[in-house]
Amino acid sequence: MEVNGVQGSIRFDGEWITITKRAVGHQPREFRLRAADVTGTRLKPATRLFHGYLQFLLPGSAQASESTGIASGGRPPHSDPHSLSIPRRSNDGAAKLMAAVEQVRSSQ
Repeated sequence: MEVNGVQGSIRFDGEWITITKRAVGHQPREFRLRAADVTGTRLKPATRLFHGYLQFLLPGSAQASESTGIASGGRPPHSDPHSLSIPRRSNDGAAKLMAAVEQVRSSQ
């Protein structure tokens, strides 16, 4: 299952979460997380005016704070490796991906 975000994507194969981020002028960066290691998830759906985000919390890492201001719309910064901003059209796919990750977490 894959969700296309803003300058990146998230794939989930049932065990591993792969977050790929593409910054303008840089090579894509890929971050892999094992779903069983995730201690929490956050999903903020996008609206017509602002992007939303998916965020995965891991043991020993603090959750990224939401940026404030009109341009960022309350999302974690792009430099956070465990989150990805999503457009409104990806809300349904993001909810399904988060439900799948939560199902794997609860079965551990």
